[in-house]
Amino acid sequence: MPMSFAYTAKDAAGNIRKGIMSAEDEQEFLAKIREKGMFVTEYKERQSSVKTIKKFKTKDLAFATRQLAAMLTSGLTLVKALDILCKEQESEAARNVWRDVYENVQKGESFSDALEVHGSVFPTLMTSMVGAGESSGQMDVIMQRLSDYYANQNKIANTIKSAMVYPIILVVLTIAIVIGVFVFIMPTFTNLYDDPDEIPGLTKAMMGIGDFLTKHYIILIGALVVTIFVIIYALKLPDVRLKWDRFKIKGPAFGKLVVKIYTARFAQTMASLYSSGLPMVECLKRSSDTLNNTYISLKFRDIIDEVKSGETLSSSIQRADIFDSMFCSIIFVGEEAGALDDILAKTAEYYDEEADSAVKRLCSLLEPVMLIVLGVIIALVCAAFFPALYGSFEGLENT
Repeated sequence: MPMSFAYTAKDAAGNIRKGIMSAEDEQEFLAKIREKGMFVTEYKERQSSVKTIKKFKTKDLAFATRQLAAMLTSGLTLVKALDILCKEQESEAARNVWRDVYENVQKGESFSDALEVHGSVFPTLMTSMVGAGESSGQMDVIMQRLSDYYANQNKIANTIKSAMVYPIILVVLTIAIVIGVFVFIMPTFTNLYDDPDEIPGLTKAMMGIGDFLTKHYIILIGALVVTIFVIIYALKLPDVRLKWDRFKIKGPAFGKLVVKIYTARFAQTMASLYSSGLPMVECLKRSSDTLNNTYISLKFRDIIDEVKSGETLSSSIQRADIFDSMFCSIIFVGEEAGALDDILAKTAEYYDEEADSAVKRLCSLLEPVMLIVLGVIIALVCAAFFPALYGSFEGLENT
């Protein structure tokens, strides 16, 4: 669990700096201080007595930043805006978080430091952009950009959820039909054969599956639970996670659609950070982290190193072979024109629409697959038990 440290430090110019920083442990805190080019003279762990939430949802961040942007634009001070925002929170845990931020800012701490105290609650992207807003004196503009960013991310998440409704219904329906056929319908056909040797092979196999499901369902449930835990554990292994993340963007059929979604998220994040005045290297690092893909993060290490050595961003991203080639060309045009922030903002809007279409197409790929699986199951059942039904009808006619 992240810890908070109150510190006093000196920067390169010898100025005294005070603030609060969140870190996993003392070593990480000292490393962060060194990265900022400061020498710590005094620090101590800061204990928080408030009951907080683990992490704000995207829609909550969109609401909070939109409210702050509106209040700051109207001329309210940051302290007053935070006080009003605290009172508008519905849950007590969220209200405690914002109240703690408000009290720290009121005591003279910077807004970014007050957010960083709750490092696990607020994303690093928000903390970085708030810090840039404080440096540039454009906090209202930064809040509006954050509001647009989180509103868009929430829209994409809602699009994915709504597009997944029908495939999920098909999956549940398929599983229910399979269980119903093998558990309830299969046993009724057993008595149609007087001699077990007369049972066709396919029919016998289907009956065996139904009998196994009926008598050993506990084993199946246990195996399913174990399989899920094994998959979750395997994805935590660096090598396995790296291969899986690479497969997501290189895989057939859905790989290009996933790349469009990643391109949209990267373009929007990069546009927000770069236009806020953050250094290019930090923008690249923060933007790649929001994709939550270890393969892309590994590629961006090389991109960042090349940019540091003087390479253009467009050529570095082109060699990494992660995003669309058109996106790399657009970045090249922005670099040549000296308007990379404007180009990125317009590109983000384009890829947002592409991402919406990609999400819908990605989810629609599951629909025919599930329909085919359902059709195959029904066909096998018919092929297995039609001879039994036909034989029983012949027996009735003879009597």
